[in-house]
Amino acid sequence: MKKFIGCFFTTVVAFNSFAQVNEQDKASKLVAKMTLEEKIKLVVGMGMSLPGAGGAGSGPAVGQTMNKVPGAAGTTFAISRLGIPTIVLADGPAGLRIQPIRDSASKKRYYCTAFPVGTLLASSWDTVMVKKVGEAMGNEVREYGTDIFLAPALNIQRNPLGGRNFEYYSEDPVVSGNIAAAMVNGIESNHVGASIKHYAANNQETNRNLVNTISSERALREIYLRGFEIAVKKSQPWTVMSSYNKINGTYTSQDYDLLTTILRKEWGFKGLVMTDWFGGNDAVAQMKAGNDLLMPGTQKQNEAITAAIKDGSLDIKVLDDNAARVVSMILTSPAYRKVSYSDAPSLKAHAGVARAAAAEGMILLKNELNTLPLKKEIKKIAVFGNISYDFISGGTGSGDVNEAYTISLIDGLLNAGIQVDYDLKKTYEKFIITEKEKAPKKKFFFELPAPLPEMQLEENMIAAKAKETDIALITIGRNAGEFQDRKEENDYYLSEQENNLVKKVSEAFHLQNKKVVVILNIGGVIDVTSWRESADAILLAWQGGQEGGNAVTDILSGKVTPSGKLPTTFPVSYKDEVSSKNFPGKNLSAEPLKGIGGFSLGYDSEVTYEEGIYVGYRYYTSFNVKTAYPFGYGLSYTDFEYSPVKLSTATFKGKITASVTIKNTGKASGKEVVQLYITAPSGKLHKPSMELKAFAKTKLLQTGQSQTLNFEINEKDLASFETESSSWVADAGNYIIKIGASSENILQTAGFNVPLPIIVEKCNKALVPKVIINELKK
Repeated sequence: MKKFIGCFFTTVVAFNSFAQVNEQDKASKLVAKMTLEEKIKLVVGMGMSLPGAGGAGSGPAVGQTMNKVPGAAGTTFAISRLGIPTIVLADGPAGLRIQPIRDSASKKRYYCTAFPVGTLLASSWDTVMVKKVGEAMGNEVREYGTDIFLAPALNIQRNPLGGRNFEYYSEDPVVSGNIAAAMVNGIESNHVGASIKHYAANNQETNRNLVNTISSERALREIYLRGFEIAVKKSQPWTVMSSYNKINGTYTSQDYDLLTTILRKEWGFKGLVMTDWFGGNDAVAQMKAGNDLLMPGTQKQNEAITAAIKDGSLDIKVLDDNAARVVSMILTSPAYRKVSYSDAPSLKAHAGVARAAAAEGMILLKNELNTLPLKKEIKKIAVFGNISYDFISGGTGSGDVNEAYTISLIDGLLNAGIQVDYDLKKTYEKFIITEKEKAPKKKFFFELPAPLPEMQLEENMIAAKAKETDIALITIGRNAGEFQDRKEENDYYLSEQENNLVKKVSEAFHLQNKKVVVILNIGGVIDVTSWRESADAILLAWQGGQEGGNAVTDILSGKVTPSGKLPTTFPVSYKDEVSSKNFPGKNLSAEPLKGIGGFSLGYDSEVTYEEGIYVGYRYYTSFNVKTAYPFGYGLSYTDFEYSPVKLSTATFKGKITASVTIKNTGKASGKEVVQLYITAPSGKLHKPSMELKAFAKTKLLQTGQSQTLNFEINEKDLASFETESSSWVADAGNYIIKIGASSENILQTAGFNVPLPIIVEKCNKALVPKVIINELKK
C-alpha cells in the first residue's frame, strides 16, 4: 500500500516567487535611477472609482491604464522610461471579480468562474483539491490580463456572526494556514501573484476601519497570526495585505512589529506588503512600518510622503526599500514579462473544477435511517423554500464574482433527470419574480440585498404535496458580506416564516411516512437545535459557487459520497459561543466617522479578546460545553475503521511520526478526513484540552480498501507561546496523540514523552497590549 503524507506536506514554494536575489538587485538599481516623485508614485496606487459614491476618492477616478481590466480593484504607477509597466490588482477570493460588460453595444461578456466560498473549501480538508481550485483561479487571473489576485483570505472565524466568515476558512489556524498555502501555491503556479489577507485579527465587519482589537501576545501568536505564519512559510506568497483594524492601539498597516519584526524578520517573508483599500490613517507611518504599497492610493498620501522626505521625518532609505519591493513584484508580473492574455479562459473546464470542489466540501450533518442518498423508489420530489429556486453562489462585496450563471437546487435536480413537482416549481418561481420586482435596487456593489420573505403555503396545499410526492426537500439560505456583521434575529436564528415552513412540511410528510431533507445554502454558522428534530436529513451545502445546485444533487443522488467535515463549531445556542460576550465590542465615539466619498466608517471602538486562546473547539472541549455539531464533524454514506496508532518512537527527539491505517468497511466508496490532535502535559502555561496539529484526507476508498496515513510532528507543533520569555516552548512530560473523525470523536490514541523542556524558538517582544486583559484560563 502506497503511504500518504498528511497536510504537513513538503513545502513547494510557487515557481515564480519574486524573492530571488537577482530580481532584488535589479529592483534596487532601478530605484536608484528614479526621481523622488517617481519613487513616491510607485508606492502609492493609482486610485480608483468608488461605485455608487458619485465620484472617486482623493486619487484619480481612472488611473494610468486602469481600463486594461475594467472592474479590477486597482493599479500601480508605470515608469515608462525605465521599462516599468503598470500592474493590475483584482479582488477574490471565490473567483476573479472584474466587470463582465465592457461595451454595452457588444454581446461579448467577460465572465469569471464563481468557485465555492472559502469555508466550503476548508470543509473539504483537502489541500490537493484546494490547490487545483487555486490553479483554475490563477489561470483566469492570467488570461484576463491581471497580475495580482487579492486572495486568499484566512482570518480566524472568531464569532459565528462575522460578516465575512464565508471568505475565511476556519476557527483553527492549522486548517486556515494549510488550506491558504495550498491555494497560494495553486494560484501562483500560473506565474501570477496572490495576496494573503487580512493581516491580522480582522475578525469582524462592525467598525472594521476603526476598531481596536485588544488581545494578549499569546492569543495573537497562537491563534490569529499562526495561520498566516504557516501560509507564509509553506507558500511564500507574492504579497500580504494588512488589515483595517488596530491591534493593541496601532493600525496594523502602521505597525512595524507586525509587518517587519514578525512577518519579515521572524517568518522570513520575502514579498511585498500592501494596505487594504484606504486602510490606516498615516501614510508616513505605513512607510516606516514596512507597508510598501498604499492602495488604492490617494493624492493626500502622495503629498504626506513628499513632505516627510523633505523635512527629514521619513528616511529616504525607507522609501527606497519599499519602492524596491514594489519593483521586485512588478519584475515578476505578467505585465513586465509581456505575457499575452486571451480574455477567454476555459470557463467550462473551471466549472467542472468548481462542481467537484463544492461536492467535496459539503457536509452531511444528519441522516436518520439512511434517508440519503435518494432511493430508487423515489419518483417525484417536492421542493420547498425560495432558495431552492434561487441559490446563493457566494457572499457579497469584494468576495463576489460576476459569473455567467448559478445552478440552483431545482436546476441541479432537473439536470440529473430527477422528477420534481412542477406545480410547486411554477408557484415558487412566480412568487420570486414578483418579490424581486418589489425589492429596491442595489446602490453599491457591496450592498447586501434584503432577503425575500419566505413564501407561505397553505397547510392543505402542503398536505396535498405530501400525498402526491415521495420526499420533501427544503432549502434555507443566508447571505452576508462586507461592512456589516450578521444579526441573531432572522439570520443566525431562523425567521418565523422559515420555522413554520420546516414545521408544517415535516408534519405533513411524516404523517404520510415520508422523509424530509433540509439543505443549508449558507455562508456561516446558523442555529440548528431549534428545528433539526423535524428533519430526517440535513445537508450543509454552504455556498458552492455557480455549480452549487449540481454539486448538491451529486450528493443527494449518491453520485458523490459526502466527505466534508466542519471547520468551525456549531453551538447549541449563540450564547454558548464564548466570544458572544464581547462581540463586536463597544463604541467609544458618540457619532460615526466619515471616510473618503462620504462613506461611514462606523464608530471609534474597541473589542477585547477575553477568551484568549480558547477560540472555537479549544473552548468547547476545554470547558466541557455541549455543541450542536462539533469541530471536525461530518457523516458519510459509508463507514471507516481506524487502526491503532503507530509512533516512530516513544521518546521525542526533534520529530515524531504517527501512522494510522483507514479502512472502508461500509457499502459505498468514500473518502475520510482524519484529524490529529495533541493533548499536552500541564506545565507552566494553561493549555487547551487538545489542539489540532495535523490532518489528511484519504483517496477515494472502495469497499474493503485501506490507506495508511503518516503525520510528522515537529517541535513547533508541541509548543505554546510563553509571553514572559517571548518564546515558543514545549514542556517536558507525556503527550497524547489523539486521532479521530472530529474533536468529539477520538478513535485512537498513543502517547510519547518529551524528557526535557524545549525552547523551540525565541521571538521578539511585540504587539504588547497596553491594558490588562482579564483573560479566560482553564
